[in-house]
Amino acid sequence: MSKKIGDVILDVKNISLRFGGVKALTDISFDVREHEIRAIIGPNGAGKSSMLNCINGVYAPQDGAITFRGQSFKHMDSHQVATMGIGRTFQNLALFKGMSVLDNIMSGRNLKIKSNILLQALRWGPAEREEIQHREYVEHIIDFLEIQAYRKTPVGQLPYGLQKRVDLGRALAMEPQVLLLDEPMAGMNVEEKQDMCRFVLDVNDEFGTTVVLIEHDMGVVMDISDRVVVLDYGKKIGDGTPDDVRNNPDVISAYLGTSH
Repeated sequence: MSKKIGDVILDVKNISLRFGGVKALTDISFDVREHEIRAIIGPNGAGKSSMLNCINGVYAPQDGAITFRGQSFKHMDSHQVATMGIGRTFQNLALFKGMSVLDNIMSGRNLKIKSNILLQALRWGPAEREEIQHREYVEHIIDFLEIQAYRKTPVGQLPYGLQKRVDLGRALAMEPQVLLLDEPMAGMNVEEKQDMCRFVLDVNDEFGTTVVLIEHDMGVVMDISDRVVVLDYGKKIGDGTPDDVRNNPDVISAYLGTSH
């Protein structure tokens, strides 16, 4: 089944990032098209997470700019980026371990809540109606991720693979147009990886969400990505379809340590 890839939604132009004398990223450019799954790969220390941190406003690059839906920004904080429609999951789970699955995913709706905090606390009138609508959306995500049985369970009691699913759910609750996934399958067993692959593909297909994905498992990347950008020591060494990248001598060299 072929899907329709749209126009460029996110354009990364000549991004360079330095920490003191250390160059984390050097002159990186690539674009992301609407409705695609775009992978960023590379050996450890290649600059992948730094790249995501530039896109979602955690780091401010010294050079270059990022354009999202025609709006260019160089310095934008994470809240502004999220409000624009870019969501994010993290490599190290940042969930509220003592709160239930439902409440964790509900926390992802904060950007969408219009009522002031007093009305929310009183659950009065419009605030109550609004909360019911948000809860319905969250229940839809819970059903989608097949975690109905754990709705009321504190997240800290769940196995790791399910916690990663809750993390994905919280990001989806923001209704992002672009979803940044930082190693969503790290630390998972084969069965958990298969489940997460299926959810990423379904998010892309059913929600229509554009996905930018960092992943170490090359089999996963080659199976689910439309295009792949390859970083090594903070520089771009490859960009194209999975087949293009798989046969790129620079990429083979970076991964296998062979000299060409």
